[in-house]
Amino acid sequence: MNLRLLTGSAGIISAALTQMSFSQPLDLPNIIIILADDLGYGDVSCYGATRLKTPNIDRLANQGLRFTNGYCTSATSTPSRYSLLTGQYAWRREGTSVLPGDASALITPDRITLPSVLRSAGYTTGVVGKWHLGLGPEGGPDWNGEIRPGPLDIGFDYSFLIPATGDRVPCVYVENRSVVGLDPADPISVDYSKKIGDWPTGKENPELLKMHPSHGHNMTIVNGISRIGYMTGGRSALWIDEDMADVITSKAVKFIEDNHAKPFFLYFATHDIHVPRVPHGRFAGKSGMGPRGDAILEFDWSVGEIVKAVNRMKLQKNTLIIVTSDNGPVVDDGYKDQAVELIGTHKPAGRLRGGKYSAFEGGTRVVFISSWKGTIKKGVSDALFSQIDLMASLAGITGAPIPEGGAPDSRNNMGVLTGKTDKGREWVVEQPSRNRLSIVKDEWKLIEPGQGPKIQVNTNTETGNDPMYQLYNLKNDPGEKNNVAGNEPSIVKELTDLLNSIKAK
Repeated sequence: MNLRLLTGSAGIISAALTQMSFSQPLDLPNIIIILADDLGYGDVSCYGATRLKTPNIDRLANQGLRFTNGYCTSATSTPSRYSLLTGQYAWRREGTSVLPGDASALITPDRITLPSVLRSAGYTTGVVGKWHLGLGPEGGPDWNGEIRPGPLDIGFDYSFLIPATGDRVPCVYVENRSVVGLDPADPISVDYSKKIGDWPTGKENPELLKMHPSHGHNMTIVNGISRIGYMTGGRSALWIDEDMADVITSKAVKFIEDNHAKPFFLYFATHDIHVPRVPHGRFAGKSGMGPRGDAILEFDWSVGEIVKAVNRMKLQKNTLIIVTSDNGPVVDDGYKDQAVELIGTHKPAGRLRGGKYSAFEGGTRVVFISSWKGTIKKGVSDALFSQIDLMASLAGITGAPIPEGGAPDSRNNMGVLTGKTDKGREWVVEQPSRNRLSIVKDEWKLIEPGQGPKIQVNTNTETGNDPMYQLYNLKNDPGEKNNVAGNEPSIVKELTDLLNSIKAK
């Protein structure tokens, strides 16, 4: 090569590389996953709710794709979130049941994750909101020092967390590796086995409560609400429940604003509509259905704020937004908040049976909307799609390779996610409980036998427990009322064999 030509062209080459560094990321769509907590299939108006309106969610659905057969992987929080972020079914691994608030990190730094895959493709990655996947080393996190491992060790560049759930201590935010606003002179102590310190509890001091528990949730009182677990210290760092949606939504919006000039991935996991439901005064009393309905309106507001931020940054045509839920709905989940008394004709699971904790469809078939202006055409998809496939599908959309051994259960269904095809998964596996699974294939659903009560006493949820196999034709019987296992032994065998083969992988 002519050295003089190369030298003389240096400015042109430099300019071309500079332009490429700015223009190339435009081929990579920004990705935002908005994950609600305990939102039911029938809780939003675009899925049939009539007693309340969710205009921001509806708007995304009306300009994107609304799935009628979108599934999370589990009927409870921790395993569902684990599967979404790792592409591995939680039931394949011990210790993935619902975690206490002081649990150690469930996803360790050696694990290939959705954020780590996207970061390898050039994305800036952030998580804001509910975590509930544990923090710190074996034995739990040091709340008064550096908290690691955590999200920053598994692929996220930024994190602002509710460490577990709103009804579990410690009631503080964690930003990156430390508790926000902690006074070192007032260290935090947490214990889930015995009472510590002298802070009042719901059991001993009910007169101090502004919201009373209906079952459990009677330990340390923070902000007039008793929680699961005991804590003391960290007064300057304690959250105010009424401000929680505002705080985490503002952090999510700031992440978008700070990273709008480069491809970003935001995992925004809201607390709404999980208990305790204490929405901001702007929403309190607005639904006519008590705090649960008000919290749904608050979640819809959060969705709207994210969309506004995307529009303000002029990123509409380069941003994929997904709205979904970690599991199905529950009405009374531990607090006397009038959710049962004021529910009226509203059906949180819509036409589906069951809800959170349940083997029936209401536990795992969830709201699922994908919107990408100019790329995803408006429509309704009946294709089977599972959150387990988000990792491989998003990697497919971005061209990001998944390292060997990563996302073992995730499949690239980006064509379904973007509406390019209506041929979805052949089957979907659901996890109602640790030791029992269900499988959906074509119009059939098989539920494995399970021991235990048919109704969960505390939440009044139909568990789907039955010592015999259950088989339902979801096309003819979407409410799972007629068990036809006895009439269709060949279907039972086919689905049992399929499920066993999946377990064996």
